[in-house]
Amino acid sequence: MENRTKLETVIPLNTPFILMVEPSDACNFRCKFCPSGDLELLKSIEARKQRNMEWDIFQKIANDMCEFENKVKVLRLYKDGEPLLNPRFADMVSYAKKIGACERVDTTTNASLLTHDLSDKIIEAGLDRINISIEGIDSQQYLEFSNYKIDYKKFVDELTYLYEHRKQCEVIIKISGDSLTETQKEEFLNIYGNIADGVSIESVMNCWHDFELKDVKVNDKVGVYGQPLTNVEVCPYVFYEMAINSDGTASVCFLDWTREMIIGDVKTQSVKEIWESDERYKYLEMFLKKERRNNPICSKCGQLTHGAPDNIDDYCDELLKRIKK
Repeated sequence: MENRTKLETVIPLNTPFILMVEPSDACNFRCKFCPSGDLELLKSIEARKQRNMEWDIFQKIANDMCEFENKVKVLRLYKDGEPLLNPRFADMVSYAKKIGACERVDTTTNASLLTHDLSDKIIEAGLDRINISIEGIDSQQYLEFSNYKIDYKKFVDELTYLYEHRKQCEVIIKISGDSLTETQKEEFLNIYGNIADGVSIESVMNCWHDFELKDVKVNDKVGVYGQPLTNVEVCPYVFYEMAINSDGTASVCFLDWTREMIIGDVKTQSVKEIWESDERYKYLEMFLKKERRNNPICSKCGQLTHGAPDNIDDYCDELLKRIKK
């Protein structure tokens, strides 16, 4: 949240700061707060096929990234699913780094699939940062919250191995703390504080449109990072990042879990063409005209109250003139 580029000074961007690419839209967890854990619900979403991204599609994406005028700052190998389910995850990191597609590569994972061998591979591939989401401080909490049986001691041992061999890879570990007691929060810090470059205890928010949290209460006092709640009209994210789903379609929003905000397809277009497309700019105009509440998906976005890192509401008129040029 600190030392951020002031978006109003750089919009429109000729190159995204962040490109999110989804290695897999499937997940091995069944978390109560996430639609990717609700298999019955996903059956009703035709575009969610529970698939891994094909290697040739990823190669094309990485190659396309080199066409931008500037270098993409971050390739984020994550969107809706668990990225380590893709057996070629380490290859994705290695290929993007080898061809210079971006400045950094990072990911977010539940880390349950980590082994010594896989940790070695992703470290050697050049992963710059791994964000690990912890879903409990013991095996029972994992089972209750994520419906996943985990050998907790082995899990912590694997994270310890990753941290001790991390080289350039920054290890960040976080947990949702709203349902934890103060004693449990201390236990979390005691377990992970010495095996991570950074730890955080965050709050729950509902950022998924048309998805009802099950047995999880949204924190209505503070945002996900403990910051004051906001009420911005303009989504800042769409101005500096874009997401590519596991099937190659591109979403203007990284929270597009139903694939209803598609603006292109890398199988028939370059990433740069999609970034510069009329389909994307229609969304930018919608936000700058402060019309998001007329959009059924964006109207009640929890990300903009509980997680928005920037506020460009006061600059709409000037930014609208800029993007129309």
